[in-house]
Amino acid sequence: MWEGDVPAGLARWGRQCGRNVLDWLLPPSCLSCGCEIAPGSAGVCGACFNAIRFVHPPFCDVCALPLTQDEVAERGWLCETCEIRPPLWRKGRSAFLYEGQARQLIMGLKYGSKTEHAATLARFMTTAGADILKPDTVLVPVPVHRWRLWTRGYNQAALISRVIARKQGLAHCPNGLKRQFRTEALAHLSRHGRHHQLAGAMTVNPRHCEFLQGRSVILVDDILTTGATLGSCAKALFEIGCVSVDILVAARVTLL
Repeated sequence: MWEGDVPAGLARWGRQCGRNVLDWLLPPSCLSCGCEIAPGSAGVCGACFNAIRFVHPPFCDVCALPLTQDEVAERGWLCETCEIRPPLWRKGRSAFLYEGQARQLIMGLKYGSKTEHAATLARFMTTAGADILKPDTVLVPVPVHRWRLWTRGYNQAALISRVIARKQGLAHCPNGLKRQFRTEALAHLSRHGRHHQLAGAMTVNPRHCEFLQGRSVILVDDILTTGATLGSCAKALFEIGCVSVDILVAARVTLL
């Protein structure tokens, strides 16, 4: 296979050589603390990696909330909330808990214009979502309102989903969903307030309805708190005929 006028293997070798030279001239640094790290590292140093609280089993199969062994014995792999009020999506996976270094990485991407954090988050999310990242799935990022997109310059969820799709060879629909209106900041709202605020906020982009109909979708976002945003997205996708919706997030909030 060729890339333009150059054999693909030679092109890949050239790119790798370029990366090696760049790493030698500008050694990579930890995205969390800034210390120098070895080329090819996961983006964070050993100390920061060890400080991150990853989501390990047992956790809720639907919302990725960590569970105790007693809870698993009582309800299986479901948290109490998902058992009482099941979300619209099927399975949920999260790489980290939203605290410490993980929170710092996400905030740097979301509000600090540190777009290089997307690749590191995507790497950890790919590991967390290995069992749901099937070959026939389509990755769809949670959208931001066009005003937010204009002021920030990018959708952080789309940056992450693009990396995952490219690395895993999956279909990617970065503009599959639209946020129809601006919502007020959700951080101070209760669970009920968040769901009320986001009712009807999401819709499928008409240009991508045909492509998404009958497909299995994985929604990608940075943070899962109450699930109001992801639930609104899942509802819009089911309304146009998606057959299943799973979610994959960087971090799970555990305390509200």
